[in-house]
Amino acid sequence: MKKALGMLVLLVVVAALTSLAGEGFLSAYNLENLCRRTALFGILAIGAGLVIMAGGIDLSTGSVVCLSGCLLPWLLVEQGWSEPAAVATVLGSGIAIGLFQGGLVAWGRLQPFLVTLCGLLFYRGVARGFTADQTQGFQGGYDGLRTLATGRIPIPGLTDLEAFDGPAAFAIPAPVVSLVAIVVLAAFLLRFTVWGRWLLATGRNPEAAAYSGVPVRWVTLSAFVSGAALSAYGGMLFVLDVGSAQPADFGNFYELYAIAAAVLGGCSLRGGEGSVVGIVVGAALLQVLRNTITLVEWIPDNLEYAVLGAVILVGVLADELVRRYSRRRGRRLAEDRTSEA
Repeated sequence: MKKALGMLVLLVVVAALTSLAGEGFLSAYNLENLCRRTALFGILAIGAGLVIMAGGIDLSTGSVVCLSGCLLPWLLVEQGWSEPAAVATVLGSGIAIGLFQGGLVAWGRLQPFLVTLCGLLFYRGVARGFTADQTQGFQGGYDGLRTLATGRIPIPGLTDLEAFDGPAAFAIPAPVVSLVAIVVLAAFLLRFTVWGRWLLATGRNPEAAAYSGVPVRWVTLSAFVSGAALSAYGGMLFVLDVGSAQPADFGNFYELYAIAAAVLGGCSLRGGEGSVVGIVVGAALLQVLRNTITLVEWIPDNLEYAVLGAVILVGVLADELVRRYSRRRGRRLAEDRTSEA
């Protein structure tokens, strides 16, 4: 939690500096867009974070986003399915992917890195196959369903007087509602349920957890199912937001944003540690950094990935340094108690 607070302070500092150096950062349009993007990537990051907490890694997030993002309009427009059936199929595909990958890791004893790396290639290939590599869109329809991603909840009394086209009302983007619901549920499960304790115990030391009676295989499976299901739901929201998906590049690198947000938010890549609120803060920090690169003129846009890579590296180094300091401090305290005895 301390690391999450540190990231929150860094987020505030970066936002403050960007508001001074970049014109339009505090406009209603930009803040709403930031909230929307943070919510969408935050959902993916929570899924990736649950897998990391269990001691795994999921590199297939972006391809699952691609698969679900192409599958939804394809079923609705090309196949003529009803909205409930299409949405249920998309979410079911995410659950099936989680069962498949989690089963290979838990019972097949395969490395999560290899399993999900294969998934990264396979699921995008499947999407390109059933769409014949053609862009999938809603053709101007399904406005009711699209409000899940494009809807806005106005905040009475708050207006942006500096908007270019007159006063504009501040509003909460609809994906934020989904994010809040997922955060509350995930935080409750991690903090107040046996499953949450089992998940962290599995991530810290699966052998010790198994000897303690924890059903390690089922916990691992549940983590991968949760991660893939959230990726599928996130992919659905992404395509509902932008209106179309090209299978060749839709969701590219989204797994990196999700993993980076989780690590920056306090999830240790060794497993057994993490905070849902911290993950959301990490997702927000990445989106503010991307926004900073766009708004600040003296930072070239083509340095986006370099800046994000540097931030991720700093987060990993900070995690390692904190761990080493904690170990040394623990050893010193133990030695002091021994000497006093």
